Amino acid sequence: MKQYKVTGMSCAACVARVEKAVAKTPGVSSCAVSLLTNSMGVEGDASPAAVIAAVEAAGYGAVEKGAATEGSVTEDLLADKETPLLKRRLIASLFFLAALMYISMGHMMLGWPLPDFFAGNPLATVLLELLLAAIVMVINQQFFLSGGRSLLAGAPNMDTLVALGSGAAFLYSVGVLFRMTAGDAALARELMHDLYFESAAMIVALITVGKMLEARAKGRTTDALKSLMKLAPQTATLVRDGAEIMAPVSEVRPGDIFVVRPGETVPVDGIVLEGASAVNEAALTGESLPVDKEPGDEVTSATLNQSGFLRCRASRVGEDTTLSQIIQLVESAAATKAPIAKIADRISGIFVPVVIALAALTAAVWLALGSSAGEAAARGIAVLVISCPCALGLATPVAIMAGSGRGARHGILFKTAASLEAAGRTQIVALDKTGTVTSGVPVVTDIHETCQAEPVAKVADILQIPAFLSRQTDLLHAAAQTGAIVNVKKGQFLSPNDMRNVVDKIHESGSDRILLTERGESFGYNNLVVDMRSFPIMRSFGYPVIFDGTHSVQLPGGAGTSSGGQREYVEYLVRAAVGAGVDGLFLEVHDNPPEALSDGANMVYLDKLEDLLKDALAIYEIVRKKLN
Repeated sequence: MKQYKVTGMSCAACVARVEKAVAKTPGVSSCAVSLLTNSMGVEGDASPAAVIAAVEAAGYGAVEKGAATEGSVTEDLLADKETPLLKRRLIASLFFLAALMYISMGHMMLGWPLPDFFAGNPLATVLLELLLAAIVMVINQQFFLSGGRSLLAGAPNMDTLVALGSGAAFLYSVGVLFRMTAGDAALARELMHDLYFESAAMIVALITVGKMLEARAKGRTTDALKSLMKLAPQTATLVRDGAEIMAPVSEVRPGDIFVVRPGETVPVDGIVLEGASAVNEAALTGESLPVDKEPGDEVTSATLNQSGFLRCRASRVGEDTTLSQIIQLVESAAATKAPIAKIADRISGIFVPVVIALAALTAAVWLALGSSAGEAAARGIAVLVISCPCALGLATPVAIMAGSGRGARHGILFKTAASLEAAGRTQIVALDKTGTVTSGVPVVTDIHETCQAEPVAKVADILQIPAFLSRQTDLLHAAAQTGAIVNVKKGQFLSPNDMRNVVDKIHESGSDRILLTERGESFGYNNLVVDMRSFPIMRSFGYPVIFDGTHSVQLPGGAGTSSGGQREYVEYLVRAAVGAGVDGLFLEVHDNPPEALSDGANMVYLDKLEDLLKDALAIYEIVRKKLN
């Protein structure tokens, strides 16, 4: 499917017009236009020039995305540029509309005062109304330009209804103004009640409110694509002539050598040449646990290198990377149409001409019944305006994009909009792989009894043995036998060397998926002390060591009837522990720790977490170089 960007569309009638014009082009087998992303997908062997010519003949603009955006939608194209413009337009409209309503309604109906110049001078008042109405209409001239072009092209759209309604009210009022110039002051004052300048301005101002809300909806529903694009790295560290240089990702070519340090994002798809590390691929695959990478393994763009140093050769770059293909998949889904959307577009395509005909018929009937021309025109204009649901063509695509965007944020991609519509009727989902549906981060939870091990292992990534149960042999065996990773917290009463026995007990059950956690040793009541020697001692057993920064500052029973804590020391102990060579951190975080249901005194404030982790990563990188 070839992708195009279409300009000039404002409603579903425009969509129908473009689709109809392109579908008639020789070589086009199918065409789907999205008002939401202003995009068009065309299947067939028709040339881009022929497709673009068909769109332009219909009164709109088009450009092939391959030529303008290197084959994929860009974040700039999805940026909400329309809402700010409409907001400024609306504010300006409301300023002049308020003055117009004061004159036409406040003065004439409520007797609100006007400057002495207008007293007994109805023509001056009417001329001011005309001027204010004209300013509001000029501010919102887009309705008249778009509606006029569509009408001349024989394909009236929603803007045509707005333009006809507002324009008819304005022109009728101008006609009344000419009648007021006959010189009869009494007639002039009487005719002031037949003016509709405020209606002409009110119509375009109110429709602008709806347009702005629609634009905001469009901007928000493309967040899924924007979030995917933000995953893409902007730079890569390339190795050229034996030296490392920073270069834009766009300059990377297949075969180039690049390096990825701990904490950095893989810039392009490639093959590992040197080094070993654990790479977090959750953003793309949804798998919770990092994947070990060694020479010969593939790495994927936008994945995070968590630990070691990697030297890789680029294999797929640009639009060939896995991330780019995922973005194109989501974009293509936005350009396809669900069956319900096709129905809405067909209705919109005939809706506008029918409404125009009904408005003309309404005015004719009122004239035939003896009403004045002004009253008949007012009824016809009412039909035009009230029957102008500009959101008709946007409601369905917004719903589709919102659904697909919600799915994308949770790792679920829909190949077509029809698939999304079908998913709404789904009652049973069968998955062929354990862990297909994940949260994207590892789930860790304690188990306290042997009977809990097997069922918990089915839903959790890591089984955690609490410190007070760290010597419970049957619990260690049960956890190990599940095949899940087992994290054992060292008891406050155990020395680091005692954890060797814990490791041996897990080995007895045939498992080597082990993590060991230090959380401090008890030295008397209400006190824990962290022995920094514990980290290298336990690492010597051959397994990763975790530092529990939260419970290491706990004061057991220190608050009288509950445990206390000293969170002010967490950052110091974390830096020291990382410097001593730990492999990971256990931290409890809360936006307002005093309100936490437990361990509040030990928790890190959420707004301080980022700086703490930056410090930890910087220290970690230095320590890794020394240890490796």
